[in-house]
Amino acid sequence: MKKTKSAFVCQICGQCCQGSGGIVATLKEQQRMADYLGMDISGFQMMYVQRKGDKFFIRNNDQGWCIFFNTGKGCTVHPAKPRTCRAWPFFRGNLMDESSFEMAREYCPGIDPDTDFEEFVRLGVKYLQEHGLGQELEDDAGNALRTSDIA
Repeated sequence: MKKTKSAFVCQICGQCCQGSGGIVATLKEQQRMADYLGMDISGFQMMYVQRKGDKFFIRNNDQGWCIFFNTGKGCTVHPAKPRTCRAWPFFRGNLMDESSFEMAREYCPGIDPDTDFEEFVRLGVKYLQEHGLGQELEDDAGNALRTSDIA
């Protein structure tokens, strides 16, 4: 049986968990994480969520990492993490713009260096479809996964 090529294999380095942009988490995703942690939604939001306009973002710690990232262990809410995290590196920008893809490939050691842009897009769209991540999203979702217009 032939093994299917993968454009990405997570190295648990956390590079995608660092930065000030923040991870958008819908109310549904927040509830799933709260349930996973055994918390009620209001307590979860007070501890882990920050609102900017009409979007909710997972907080970062003082060093700029996602509050749920633990160095050497990875995501502490992995089974319940938001779709945005599940989709990395197959974000809209990386799938639509080759220079964004090239920057992501330099930044993320999990992206196969032998995968060219066209193959990355093909495998990325397939991954998103197979995992139900590239469909139209709720109004409180971010735009990184709005992929309905990608080939």
